[in-house]
Amino acid sequence: MIDILGKRYWLFALSTIIIIPGLLILAFGGLPLSIDFTGGTLLEVKFESASPAPAQVLALFQALDLTDVTVQTTDIDTFIIRSSFLDEESREKAITQLEAEFGETTLLRYDSVGPAIGEQVTQRAALAVGVAALAVIVYIIFAFRGIQHAERYGLMAILAMIHDVAVVFSVAGIGSVFFGWEMDALFLTALLTVIGFSVQDKIVVFDRIRENANILRRLPYETLVNHSIIQTLQRSINTQLMTVEFLLLALALFGGVTLQQFSVILLIGLLSGTYSSIFIAAPLLVVWENREWRTWFGRSETPA
Repeated sequence: MIDILGKRYWLFALSTIIIIPGLLILAFGGLPLSIDFTGGTLLEVKFESASPAPAQVLALFQALDLTDVTVQTTDIDTFIIRSSFLDEESREKAITQLEAEFGETTLLRYDSVGPAIGEQVTQRAALAVGVAALAVIVYIIFAFRGIQHAERYGLMAILAMIHDVAVVFSVAGIGSVFFGWEMDALFLTALLTVIGFSVQDKIVVFDRIRENANILRRLPYETLVNHSIIQTLQRSINTQLMTVEFLLLALALFGGVTLQQFSVILLIGLLSGTYSSIFIAAPLLVVWENREWRTWFGRSETPA
């Protein structure tokens, strides 16, 4: 039988290596929030008769006394322009200036969110994540109330869910540096979906531990948990790959620029959910059961 739990600290280290770089980027660079959360305007325009450089488009918008202007190319003649909040009159003025400078210009997309609405969306997004986490721990404690230390399962599920959320933020942070990604409404959708799937995967593993705890009572707890992980390993991997991951991979490769960030974050987040169910949540139960923190850093369980 594969000894997964025997390598648990190596698995914890692997997760740390994956999470830390992205979180450091966010810690020092700030969250790359989109206009959905900060307020502002997004214009997607296409130039029919000219192909200006992004710097030229940026200079034109800055000349209109706009702040926080960024310009991103999605195609040869197509640009996504983000700036501070533009009302209808300012938008028409900006389009007129673009046409005067670069010829015929087609407005493909226009999104504008006021600062007050952006702040409200941010608060409600944080509330949604908090309520989801609380509901998870309450449900798991209720579902596992018939076994000893039921609260541990809820707390370990929350810790593993935090792991998955950290992976999502880490990926978003790295993507913001290399691909110009921003945290928008689709990012929030992906984050809440990852939380939901993460809980589902952990309940599958925990439920098998609960069943085996009644059948294999004489086994040491670590052996019982390792046996339960092996029993659910094939199901967890096959189900995730066949039903979700391959579809998201196809969407990431062929879904276009608009859906690329969403599909990649969801792809990695759901993969992290499966990983943490097997290699993080269940091993943490063993760490708690054995009280292994007593021997960390070379400390002895009993005083000399």
